[in-house]
Amino acid sequence: MEPQGPLPDEVAAVDRAILTRRSVRAFLDTPVPRETVEDILGVASRAPSGTNSQPWRVYVLTGDAKARLCADVLAAYDDPERDSKYLEEYPYYPREWIDPYLARRRKVGWDLYELLEISREDKARMHEQHARNFRFFDAPVGLIFTIDRIMEQGSWLDYGMFLQSLMIAARARGLDTCPQAAFARFHRVIGDHLRLTEDEMVVCGMSLGYADPDAIANQLSTEREPVSGFARFLS
Repeated sequence: MEPQGPLPDEVAAVDRAILTRRSVRAFLDTPVPRETVEDILGVASRAPSGTNSQPWRVYVLTGDAKARLCADVLAAYDDPERDSKYLEEYPYYPREWIDPYLARRRKVGWDLYELLEISREDKARMHEQHARNFRFFDAPVGLIFTIDRIMEQGSWLDYGMFLQSLMIAARARGLDTCPQAAFARFHRVIGDHLRLTEDEMVVCGMSLGYADPDAIANQLSTEREPVSGFARFLS
């Protein structure tokens, strides 16, 4: 018996969810029902993980709980001594940037600032724009992801698949997201709020909600390398 391939509508639906996923930086205040968030997390939990270890742990923040966390993280971000008081717990980015990664990083940053009409000399507005991370870009739902410190690199790869699955499941329901490594720097502040144990480590945060269609920041369109630029086909 010949294996049956996917239906065209199924391919289109999956591709649409992936291709329309983007990092949204301005959200409407439209609430997201808890049942919807639970459905999204349930779908994402089917992500693969080595020996089915499922290393992810998620804290879902709304309302006052989100507002309190945001206020304390923003205070830490505005602290003039933050560079010495709030150190990275793990290096998300390379210690030394090289091309093509440096060029890509610079382009997306300056493309966003150009949209927002923020000049390279306007450090105050840059600071203000980055601070929006710590309000979850005004999304109604904020997510904080943690992992057990005992887990190694393989589990972090698994975690990435879980996060991608979550974002695609959100798109399938008409929702948008923004994954945010920026939160990891303030792991001590977050740990106090969420009462994390010493064994638990903040991976990142994520905004979840409905994109504000009128926000200028959401007009940002990032470029992708063509398949021919990163793939080799051998036969």
